[in-house]
Parts: sequence; C-alpha cells; structure tokens
Amino acid sequence: MKPILLTLLATSSLFAADPASIAKQELPSLVSLYQDLHANPELSMHEVETAARMAKELRAAGFEVTEKVGGNGLVGVLRNGEGPVIMVRTDLDALPVKEQTGVPYASTKVVKDDLGREVNVMHACGHDIHMASFVGTARALGSLRDQWKGTVVMIGQHAEERVLGARLMLRAGLFSKFPKPDKAIALHCASDIAHGTIGIVEGYALANVDTVEVVVKGVGGHGSMPHLCKDPILLASQIVIALQSIVSREVKPGDPAVVTVGSIHGGTKSNIIPDEVRLQITLRSYQTDTRTRLVESIKRIVKAQAESANMPADKMPEVILAEDQTPALYNQPALCTEVRRHISGAIGDGNVLTREPVMGGEDFAEYGLTKEKVPLCMFWLGTQPPAVIAEAKAKGTTLPSLHSPFFKPIPGPTIETGVKALTSAVIGLMKK
Repeated sequence: MKPILLTLLATSSLFAADPASIAKQELPSLVSLYQDLHANPELSMHEVETAARMAKELRAAGFEVTEKVGGNGLVGVLRNGEGPVIMVRTDLDALPVKEQTGVPYASTKVVKDDLGREVNVMHACGHDIHMASFVGTARALGSLRDQWKGTVVMIGQHAEERVLGARLMLRAGLFSKFPKPDKAIALHCASDIAHGTIGIVEGYALANVDTVEVVVKGVGGHGSMPHLCKDPILLASQIVIALQSIVSREVKPGDPAVVTVGSIHGGTKSNIIPDEVRLQITLRSYQTDTRTRLVESIKRIVKAQAESANMPADKMPEVILAEDQTPALYNQPALCTEVRRHISGAIGDGNVLTREPVMGGEDFAEYGLTKEKVPLCMFWLGTQPPAVIAEAKAKGTTLPSLHSPFFKPIPGPTIETGVKALTSAVIGLMKK
C-alpha cells in the first residue's frame, strides 16, 4: 500500500503545482507583506528599507540578488537552463500624500523631503500591491521550475514617481552587467476596474510627459500707475489663453495631446504690479513629432505675446524645458497578444479586458528605448470590488484615482490576481 500512497501524494502535488494554487497558498503572507509595506512607505530616492525587504524576499525565493543598482534599485536573477530571458519589474517608492483611507494599516509616516520640508508619505499609486504581487511571482517561479526554461530577471526599481529610477538603473549597467532581457513585463494598479480582472492596451499605452516653466518678466510698480509699468500678470494671463489654441488648432485631430497650465505664481499684494510671474506647464503626447511641436509652439506663442505687449528685449520671457522627461510607453502588440493568451488561461478570457490608452506617464518605457529595443508589455491590475465599480458606473460617479489620499485597493483578491497574471505570463513566455 505504501508505494500506491506515495504515488497518489506525488500526483496530488503535481496537480497542485500551478500559479493559481501557489497564489492562494502564499496569499496570507503576501497580504501581511503588503500591509507592512503600506504602513511604512518611503519617498523616491529614499527606498532603503523597502529595497532591503525586496532583496530578502527574492533571496528566499532562490534568486541571486544584487543591491544598490543605480541607487536603491535591485536585481534578482534566477537561471533555469537554456532559454529566453524575461524581465519582470516592480517599483518601490511612495508619494508625499497624507493618507485618508481609514484602513487599520494606513500610513501615518511623516518624513523630511529633499528640500527639508516635513511631508506625509503614502503608497497612493499601488506600488505596495505591485511589490506583493512581485514577491508572490518570485516564489511561484522558484517553485515551478519544472514548467519553464531560461532566465528570469526580476528588478525592484526605485524613484519611479520621479521618473528617474529606470534611467539610473540602465546607466548602472542593467543590460550589460546582468542578463539582457528578450522581453519585459510589468503590472500597474488601476483604480477603475474590478479586482479579478486585468486590462491590456496594445500600442501606445501611456504618454510622453514634459514639464515646461515659463518665466514671464515685467516692470513692476504701483497699481495706481500701470502706464509706468509692464504688467507680467496681464501678459501671463494672455499667454495662458493663447496656449489653449495649440491642441485645438495645431495638432492633427485624432492625435492625442494635452497642454495644462497647472501653476501660476506672481505678485504679493493687490496694489503692487510685480516684475515676474512663473507658469508651470505639463505637456502630454504619444508621437515624437507631436511632442516637439508642443514645445516649439509654446516658445513661439510666448515670444509673440511678449512682443505684442511691447516688452523690451531684456524682458522677454524665458521658456525652460525640464531635463527629466518621461517617454511614451509603447506596448508591443505581438507581446501583448502573447501575454493576453497566457493570462486568459489563468484567470479566464472574460476577465482580461481591452483598455484605452491614458495620458499618464511611466518610466517603464525607458527599458524599451535602449539600443536593444526590448519589447515591453505593462498591463493594468483591477483593485476594486465589482459591486463598487458597477455602482459608480450606474451613478456616473468617479472613484478615487491613483495618487488620491483615498485610493484603497482591496488587497487579497487584487494580489492573488496579480500573482496569477504575472506568473502565468512569465511561464507562458518561457514554456518548456
């Protein structure tokens, strides 16, 4: 009887060895990990404890880990014979947001930012969900080596919120000191789809993001004598209005673009005309030529408005383009088709949705823009109860978005789906 019993046990273990069963088995510890990460967030470029925790988890799953890659980045490598190299990325950092979700594990953390100001910190973009799903995937891949062949490179990327981490890790030799990926995948929380579902966008999924500052100069003086001044507030107002014509009249219809003046600062008192006003502008686009057009149009409009106000040459506005720019994320359609098929097999075809692109930014795009041209696929992970999604849709209301102090993913089913989706996608891309 003993050999038969052993055979039955072995058969039972074999059937249990799949991404879904491992996700369910690991879920209690992954939810605990999520809650700990959520309660102890760290700002961009300060993810010391978070990175150390991820390194510890990867080592426990059998990965060879290198820390301090380009800063607080880390790289885990798991080799399993000859085959493709697949990269999986999570982000580590949190945001300077005061949490207002009311959950028992809510962050109460207050730290000093890079300017020495005291700020609250919160995982308001779901990076803690990403990390918990990432760890669950590492554990699953370590346990299921009989089902795949090749090399998995799992990276914990710092400073995503400042769109610096990917660039810094690449400069530190991510694709030269470690196995160069043939394909790279990642997931990102979505605040407007139900947990248990995944959303995929083929082609352009996220936008180019540029920040422009315009310094509008003038000649200050007393509010009772405007004829002796050159009013930069009036000029700045005219510039703001004129900029609205760029998208409506200069960008081809159907080519997405956004020009938003998010900040205007100038003046100190009602009866003083200041000598300077500053505008802060965000530009969003997908196409490279559209991105260039937006910047050049701003320069032209700002100069023309100043000339129409008869500003002297030494008082012409300055247009300053920030160095830190986010490139558009292009999800390679062929890779998306593969990923969709593998995830559908794990969670059901009806739970894999087709999503529209959005104008947010993500530096995951950087990994596809090097000379290696690595194909990328980032997919969306649902985080909310289906009933809440249905109610919001019926009422026409909007749920708290990413970066909101009220953003509250439901950990258990969200992480479980994240692990199943990531693991099944990796194994599918590396199937024996």
